[in-house]
Amino acid sequence: MSLIRLTAAKELDEMRKELDKLFENFFAPVVTRRRGYIKPEAGVITPAIEMFEKDNDVVIRAELPGAHKEDVDISIINDALTIKGEYKRSEELKAENYYLSERAYGDFSRTIELPPDVDTDKVGATLKNGILEIVFAKKEEAKAKEKKITVS
Repeated sequence: MSLIRLTAAKELDEMRKELDKLFENFFAPVVTRRRGYIKPEAGVITPAIEMFEKDNDVVIRAELPGAHKEDVDISIINDALTIKGEYKRSEELKAENYYLSERAYGDFSRTIELPPDVDTDKVGATLKNGILEIVFAKKEEAKAKEKKITVS
């Protein structure tokens, strides 16, 4: 039997870690709300998304590995973008024939709030190599305007 020596510094460090976890869990709903994340239905696969500005556009990319464009539905309702679809198996195999299966099959859905400066009438989407890219043009009033000032 070995003895474990406890020190006040170690106990304080453990307490700090526990408090950090507590605050992360407590404030998580606020953080996800601020990012425009809308929780999907239970049992639905949620694709990973990134949204960024590029020149005068807002680009949204979603990971949809194995999805075909025919299986993807994109819609905008009340300034929220929804991506829905289904991951289908390429062939039917019985459960007892699998050694390992880590892939997810079934419905996927993701809804995010759009920034207020996007023009929902000027939008395009492409699906290539498992990445869905949706490009929104910015509204004219949101685009950066440059004005030259002469020095006298």
